[in-house]
Amino acid sequence: MIGYTSVGTNDLDRATDFYSELLGLLGAKVFFRNDRGLGWGVEPGKPMFAVLKPFDGQPATVGNGAMVALNASDPAQVQAVHAKALALGGRDEGAPGERGKGFYGAYFRDPDGNKLAVFCMVKPQD
Repeated sequence: MIGYTSVGTNDLDRATDFYSELLGLLGAKVFFRNDRGLGWGVEPGKPMFAVLKPFDGQPATVGNGAMVALNASDPAQVQAVHAKALALGGRDEGAPGERGKGFYGAYFRDPDGNKLAVFCMVKPQD
């Protein structure tokens, strides 16, 4: 159902560096690039993630309550993506761990303040 998601940036070079390294851990590569931003995906026809300078030319702002969730293959990948986000200048919003039956996730903010999650589904611990 989701074709793509996007977040705004006020520093496209910094956002490009951050997301290229981060999304590379999930097997994503750049699928499009233009003067306003770029988007990554894992294969054509699958959901894509983009970072863009706002179309209206105004500063990018963080949406209160907005969050993009990135799908990982297993808890180790969740941990690796979360750690990489922090190493690249992101801010911790919730360390990796199981949150409810079968949901393993972690939360962080990118250098522009956009909130993201990385998660996978696991066999619930009873």
